[in-house]
Amino acid sequence: MRKLVKILHTIAAGGLIGGLGAYAVLLVAGPQETADAYADLRQSIAVLSNWVVLPSLAVALVSGLLSMIVHRPFQDAGWVWIKAGLGILMFKGTLTIVSAKADYAATMAARMAAGEAPPDALADMIRLEWGTLAVVFAIAVANVVLGIWRPRLVRLPDAGRRGRGTPAASGEAAR
Repeated sequence: MRKLVKILHTIAAGGLIGGLGAYAVLLVAGPQETADAYADLRQSIAVLSNWVVLPSLAVALVSGLLSMIVHRPFQDAGWVWIKAGLGILMFKGTLTIVSAKADYAATMAARMAAGEAPPDALADMIRLEWGTLAVVFAIAVANVVLGIWRPRLVRLPDAGRRGRGTPAASGEAAR
């Protein structure tokens, strides 16, 4: 079970980082010459977010939490808890900002192409989108680095092991 969870987690992390990279490439190199082309580009980004980025993030987060359950030593490792916290932040950022902005931008670009919205309707949102994309990408890379490096940042005490090897547990304190 441990190996399966690790494989799922690794594949999902690759899908997430690849999906975020593809998102950025589409923003930079996608066709934007006409309103219709831009609307198509935004629809492609929304599909990428909904079918690659979000599912990869969900699988990475769930498999990461499952790995803490199936491999008890992870519950005592500080780097694992940092990864879990960063994963939850990344999930919130991706769900509320990247994915929501992708869907909103696709809808707004279609309205721009139909002449129902001004050409600069997305200008402010695009700046925020780039910032959020950069932060989520950095957190994703940091999580991969933590998973490979596994630094001994903090060692959390294990309640099940407390008392073993201490003077009080061995009766030395009573002497």
